[in-house]
Amino acid sequence: MPEDKSITETRKSDHIELAFESQVVKTDSRFFYEPALSAHPSQSLQPISLLGKKLGAPIWVSSMTGGTGQAGPINRNLAHACHEFGLGMGLGSCRIILNDQTHFADFDLRDMIGNNLPFYANLGIAQIEQLFDQNQFNKAIDLVERLRADGLIIHINPLQEWLQPEGDRFVHPPITTIKRVLDKVSFPVIVKEVGQGMGFHSLKELFKLPLQAVDFGAHGGTNFSMLELLRSTPEFRELYEPLAHIGHNAGEMVMFVNEVLDDLSGSALCNEVIISGGIRNFLDGYYYTQKIKTKAIYGQAATLLKYAQGDYENLRDYLRSQIKGLELAHAYLRVKEHHD
Repeated sequence: MPEDKSITETRKSDHIELAFESQVVKTDSRFFYEPALSAHPSQSLQPISLLGKKLGAPIWVSSMTGGTGQAGPINRNLAHACHEFGLGMGLGSCRIILNDQTHFADFDLRDMIGNNLPFYANLGIAQIEQLFDQNQFNKAIDLVERLRADGLIIHINPLQEWLQPEGDRFVHPPITTIKRVLDKVSFPVIVKEVGQGMGFHSLKELFKLPLQAVDFGAHGGTNFSMLELLRSTPEFRELYEPLAHIGHNAGEMVMFVNEVLDDLSGSALCNEVIISGGIRNFLDGYYYTQKIKTKAIYGQAATLLKYAQGDYENLRDYLRSQIKGLELAHAYLRVKEHHD
C-alpha cells in the first residue's frame, strides 16, 4: 500500500534535521553485522532449557533485596514479569525469614511465577556456615520447602562481609561449606558472588562440583563492597576503598570459564552459567551468552529494579523491548571470535 504523502514528507524532514545529530563516531566491534541474510524477526525467541526448566528468553531476574516495606511490591512486579515473559528469578537474601515470618509474603512468589519456571531462594555463605556450626542446617532446607523454591542460591561475599559494619567472619573457606551443603541436600544449588566476580581458580573449583549453575555477580554492576563502604565511617572508607575496586568483570569471567572448561576436558560437573554484573543492555547479554562455551543466560538486577519500583507497565515495556532487541541481534549479528 502506498505511503501517505504527508507521512513521507514529515519523515524526510526529520531525516534532514537529525542527520548531523545521528553521526556515529564509535562502532561496537564485538559483532559482524549481516544485514542481507535475514528478514525482520516476526516470532518470539525460541525457548531455552536451563536450570531444569524451559525459559521464554535468556534473561534471569538476579537476586535483589527483600524484607523491607518496599521489597514486597517490587518482588511482585518482578514475579509477574517472570510469569508473563517466561523468565527465571533468584530472590534476594532470605536471611530475614529464616527465624521470623513477618516478611515471608515478600518472598512467597511461587504462585505468581508458576511451577514451570525456575525460582530460587538465597542465603549467604556466612549464614549457612553458622547454621552448620549450630547444628541447624535443617532451617535452610525448610526455607526452600516453605518457599516452594526449586533450589538454593548461595552467595559468597568475603569482601562485603569484611567491609560491612555488622559483617560476619568466615571460619571455613566457602568451598568447604558449599561441599557440605551439596552432601546434605537433594535440591539444586547455584553459587554466586555479589558484585566483584570470581577468578579462575575459584571458578575451577566450583565447576568441579555438581552445582546447578554458577552466577557471576561480576564487577561492573552493583558493587556490594562499595555499598557497605558508603555506610561506614569516612576513616574506614578511606582505608579500605581500594578493595572495592578489586574483582573481575563479565568479559574476564567468560574467558575464565572457557579456560576452566578446556582444562577440565569434559569432567566439569557444573555446566550452566548465569552471566551477571554490568550487563547494561541486550547486546551485552547476547554477546556474552554467545561467547561462552556452555549453556548460559544473563542476569540483571539494578536495571530491573529501576523499572520494577513503579507501575508494572514500565517493567513490561522494558522487558518487551529487550526481548525484541535480542530477536534483532539473533537475526543480524554474529559474534566475532576476537574483537578490537
